[in-house]
Amino acid sequence: MKRVYLSLFCIMLSLPFLGNNVFPDGTPIPDWFNQNEIIDINTLGKHYRITDYGVVNDSTLLQTEAIQSVIDQAHQNGGGVVLIPKGVFLSGALFFKPKTHLYLDQDAVLKGSDDISDFPILPTRIEGQSINYFAALVNADGLDGFTISGKGTIDGNGLRYWKSFWLRRQVNPQCTNIEELRPRLVYISNCKNVQLSGVRLTNSPFWTTHLYKCEKVKLLDLYIFSPEKPVKAPSTDAVDIDACTYIHIKDCYMSVNDDAVALKGGKGPLADKDETNGGNRNIIIEDCTFGFCHSALTCGSESIHNRNIIFRRCKINRAQRLLWLKMRPDTPQNYEYILVEDITGNASRFLYIKPWAQFFDLQGQKEMPLSYGSNITMRNITLNCDIFFDVSKSDQYILSDFTFENLNIQTKTPDIYTDHITNFTVKNVRINSKEYKFTYLSPS
Repeated sequence: MKRVYLSLFCIMLSLPFLGNNVFPDGTPIPDWFNQNEIIDINTLGKHYRITDYGVVNDSTLLQTEAIQSVIDQAHQNGGGVVLIPKGVFLSGALFFKPKTHLYLDQDAVLKGSDDISDFPILPTRIEGQSINYFAALVNADGLDGFTISGKGTIDGNGLRYWKSFWLRRQVNPQCTNIEELRPRLVYISNCKNVQLSGVRLTNSPFWTTHLYKCEKVKLLDLYIFSPEKPVKAPSTDAVDIDACTYIHIKDCYMSVNDDAVALKGGKGPLADKDETNGGNRNIIIEDCTFGFCHSALTCGSESIHNRNIIFRRCKINRAQRLLWLKMRPDTPQNYEYILVEDITGNASRFLYIKPWAQFFDLQGQKEMPLSYGSNITMRNITLNCDIFFDVSKSDQYILSDFTFENLNIQTKTPDIYTDHITNFTVKNVRINSKEYKFTYLSPS
């Protein structure tokens, strides 16, 4: 009998550790998330140093065709690594082919053109729509095993685009993001087994890293940056995850003038009926550091279903929000099984949930769809913030099954409106060094 008790005791001790091996809905986390070795470029085939194939080190000379020719030659010869050496190389849109890879040496810079005509218009995906729009600087579609690696920089050269955007907004305050013509930095679509590691992704004109309908993508040890001043870099999200499964973001630094990690997937009242849209599932963001951003983790603003999202062991500095659920009134949304844990730092808002009605469009439908946010857990967090619970109640959405656990919060606005969320659990929450007592509090 003692042996039985001892076995049960050992099992009980192991339970917290087992919890780290499951997604929020209880399904097992695959071992793939633990396999984070950087892929050795020497295993990827022949190296094609671009300066050996007619590309010159001249930051003022546009060399799109010459660099693309190296990519095409690598592909035609069975694949290999297109290597950018030390120097600055100016280019428009580049398209990687099967079995080709990109590597940037230390002090190598692949710099994007600031002339939009150097980026062709083609069928692509942007802001929850599948439309004709501009290619990114680096494009990969339908590839298996694509990598971007090294210690160099992909620089979007975005200043001219940013200035143009803000001038247009002065003339037309309702100007949308896509109406100001500008490319993204990296766009990877319909790919699997992808790894981006080590490089710096900076100064994107638009979204920085956009993943669409991808499976098993790792972003490891990246530095992603765009400025908030003196010229704001508008809508330069660090990572946009759009209808993807199994995405792992680890050991990255992100500081951008918009959302850091944004979960996308589609918009509009019939978005869930459109096969070009989709949900995001089984996403882990961990061991990252966040500088200035509108939100460290955001669901929306073009998103229909996010499930099994883990955001953990991250440091936050000057984020405007830690977790933001953008509840878009013209789109059916279901944000469920989201875990935010082991976070330290500061943000303006701890939790932010409100209707997001910018560019509202029911597209001829008469009724607004109902949305949901459920099974959201935020635990083991020490944070300084201006507003702790910035959540609005709305007939547009239903919020249920939230858990706040082991929180140590310093805030100017400590109130929690407990009637906004059904089945709201609060355990061991200290606000301004005092234990929070769960009482009904309704806004006046």
